[in-house]
Amino acid sequence: MTRNTGLLLSAVAVCALAAAGASAQDKKTLAIVVKGLDNPFFEQINLGCQKWMEENADSEYACLYTGPASSADEAGEVQIVDDLLTSGVAAIAISPSNAPAMANRIRDIAPDSPVMTIDADFLESDRDLRATYLGTDNYLMGVKMAEQAALLKPDGGSVCLQLGNVAADNINARAQGFRDTAGGEKGIDRLSGQNGWSEIDGCPVFTNDQADLANQQMSDVFTANPDLDAFILVGGWAQFAPQAYAQVTDGVMDKLKSNDLIIIAGDTLPPQTQAFRDGRSHAQVGQRPFEMGYRAPDVMIQLINGETVDDPLYTGLDICNREDPGFCAEN
Repeated sequence: MTRNTGLLLSAVAVCALAAAGASAQDKKTLAIVVKGLDNPFFEQINLGCQKWMEENADSEYACLYTGPASSADEAGEVQIVDDLLTSGVAAIAISPSNAPAMANRIRDIAPDSPVMTIDADFLESDRDLRATYLGTDNYLMGVKMAEQAALLKPDGGSVCLQLGNVAADNINARAQGFRDTAGGEKGIDRLSGQNGWSEIDGCPVFTNDQADLANQQMSDVFTANPDLDAFILVGGWAQFAPQAYAQVTDGVMDKLKSNDLIIIAGDTLPPQTQAFRDGRSHAQVGQRPFEMGYRAPDVMIQLINGETVDDPLYTGLDICNREDPGFCAEN
């Protein structure tokens, strides 16, 4: 990160904090910092934060939602957290894009501050730096994706996993859950025939949380691997750009209809459930980001008050498939 970028990010964080203080009449700030404001998944966390504000208008605390403009800006997120803690927020909930880098900064500047993680956690070796994690059981999410794949491909097959940032603990946990469950044994680094599943050359692919890149990667993988059996969107990135996703899946719709190629995807935001209803995925394993944003302020207040908080705090999953569309049927 250049010096000028750092100064700009510092200004963004300080201005956000100032605006929150002004609008909330000098209330104490409970900050939620996400990986990037360009990701619609995180906007659901924002809506939860805002709902909490509406219902707690008389509270001495205000919920502030912020993050870097781009989900690819790992250094920017670290800088924003640095600025907010330096500016004196009452507590902070962080979804770290680069878990080791974020943990290193917290260790340096705020080892005793009320810090929690939300949506994505620190690596296990750094979890003493936060009081609790609020969000999805990401390993279980990967397990559920593998279970859905096995229902459609009981003999396994060739598979490509699409991941996010290389150092994102939540995404890596999902990938591990998928591999362990699909392969039938713990600690699989890469599927190479276990239970019939094998990861193809060139995969996994890493989107850096970018929807355009995610769709390009899908297109490239489908073109280069016409006999691919399964594509697993460990996060929903490609589906966050519905027009591009529709164009990519248009080219393989016959295979999707026949189950020759299956797509299992993470998350159940509205454009994703529409894609599911349109036959552009076989199953969606959804998180509950609104609940994360809604619950986070209360958890932070508990931390400020010195109360004991369970660790972790899981928010559950919603599973949709063609046999039981469930949540995806109407949302």
